[in-house]
Amino acid sequence: MTLSPFDIARVLSEALPYMQQYDDEIVVVKYGGHAMGEEQAARSFARDIVLLEQTAINPVVVHGGGPQIGDMLKRLGIRSEFAAGLRVTDAATIEIVEMVLAGSINKQIVGFINEAGGKAVGLCGKDGNMVKARKVSRTIVDPGSQIENFVDLGFVGEPETVDTTVLNEILGRELIPVLAPVATAAGGGTYNINADTFAGAIAGALRAKRLLLLTDVPGVLDQSKALIKQLSMDDARRLIADGTISGGMIPKVETCLYALDAGVEGVVILDGKVEHAVLLELLTDHGAGTLIHR
Repeated sequence: MTLSPFDIARVLSEALPYMQQYDDEIVVVKYGGHAMGEEQAARSFARDIVLLEQTAINPVVVHGGGPQIGDMLKRLGIRSEFAAGLRVTDAATIEIVEMVLAGSINKQIVGFINEAGGKAVGLCGKDGNMVKARKVSRTIVDPGSQIENFVDLGFVGEPETVDTTVLNEILGRELIPVLAPVATAAGGGTYNINADTFAGAIAGALRAKRLLLLTDVPGVLDQSKALIKQLSMDDARRLIADGTISGGMIPKVETCLYALDAGVEGVVILDGKVEHAVLLELLTDHGAGTLIHR
């Protein structure tokens, strides 16, 4: 469908109050999932990010790359295992993780944003000591014995400190930071961090207006599988307790709660496969996922 010039002008006019609401505010977008593997979708995402920057919003992109890491490990004949929902990262794997996340994926996203007219800067948590991490500890319950066992995930970390010095120098200067979730260990070395967790820590440290978690699902669903448009923090905790929020959605919602506690105004879980999902969420009254707020 081709819009008339009148329709285009009307749409732009209706977006004005939302542009004013986010004027000069920071929006952290976690980008991942299947959309990252499709070039046309990635280019569309890049254009949307450039549009945000052009409307005086300060976007920060944090990306994942699990499928791409898995493909590279397979090509190199390195076996990869998962436990407690996280990739077990040994010494051989962490080299590939850093190469793929901070290298090829990061620079591809930077390239798409720059081709769309933006000025993206590719970084990871190690740059400027932005993120220092501690080792993640996890336990899993044996289904037979119901005994909890400790799982060594290797070089998998979680944010311990976030230094926003580098980001503060970049934001507000027509530059768009693109961050890979790789961080420095307190005693040296490298840790792989879950991209949702990394994005939550960055958004909290920046006291972002919004954190958008682009996923492969529409958002948080109720027990009849209908989308829940808004949740308070107490609502979210209640839905975790009664089992409505389950499986892989639990750590995503816990990341949202952590970010809100750290000072983020609102966090949205939305489907990154929907074209222009970021614009639908920020610049229209339609919304595109589940907003969790304080």
